[in-house]
Amino acid sequence: MAKVRISISLEPDEAERVRSHADRAGRDVSSYFVNAAIRQMGDAGSAEAEFAGIDALIAEAEGRAEHHGPVDEAGDDPLSADERREVDEAMNLVYGAGETRPRGRGEVA
Repeated sequence: MAKVRISISLEPDEAERVRSHADRAGRDVSSYFVNAAIRQMGDAGSAEAEFAGIDALIAEAEGRAEHHGPVDEAGDDPLSADERREVDEAMNLVYGAGETRPRGRGEVA
């Protein structure tokens, strides 16, 4: 298969660091960059897969929340029991079950 040339620009000190690292790794600069890019893409893909479930939950919650206005500061809980349970389940995903976490408006863990 034919290869495609990609041109990049670096600051001189960055270029020297890349050359130095490539030399120590026993690679030419091109293969060093390709290896680094492939590794980075794999890491990013793994992270995306790892967080896909929580990202979907967040997107769903944000979609459901779009029709709600600002939180009522009067102190009354505007959530139904089922909504409060869903919030608690989501907080458990974020903070872990049994972990200390914010309970009131404006409270920080």
